[in-house]
Amino acid sequence: MIPLLLLFNLVTTPPDQALLSGLEYRQLRFPRGGRSTAVTGVASDPFTFYFGGIGGGVWKSTDAGTTWRNVSDRYFEAGSVGAIAVSDSNPNVVYAGTGTACPRVDVSPGVGVYRSDDGGETWRHAGLRDAGQIGRIRIHPKNPDLVYAAVLGHASEPNGVRPIRRSAVLYP
Repeated sequence: MIPLLLLFNLVTTPPDQALLSGLEYRQLRFPRGGRSTAVTGVASDPFTFYFGGIGGGVWKSTDAGTTWRNVSDRYFEAGSVGAIAVSDSNPNVVYAGTGTACPRVDVSPGVGVYRSDDGGETWRHAGLRDAGQIGRIRIHPKNPDLVYAAVLGHASEPNGVRPIRRSAVLYP
């Protein structure tokens, strides 16, 4: 256990400048995006990741996060992404649920779920247009057409879309 006085001294002592002199800052080049509640990797490829920004669409990295590029701007009608999932049986199949999954003071409603069959290069709307916010997506481990979506619905009004939807509504 660290004595309180020593702990206080560690916190208030300025860092050794020689240690910091070798560090360099780098810009990750996210011109927008904000916070994220939607992040996933590809089980069969440890260098590929996706994240969905609350206000920035879907981003993809194929070099373990060194660089990122937006893959949704030309396709999505909403910028807010609350859920994202990659199929284990076919990593080219990616689903993204729109709308803020964890609404705070501000809410960015979604327009349903999108599906990509080519690893995020192109997308098409897959259903649940009136879902409001999609909080989570799970894909069957052996069938990428069998999908479950946890639907928050509209944050401030009742609707008949809540709570869990099965892929009968999410067209492959």
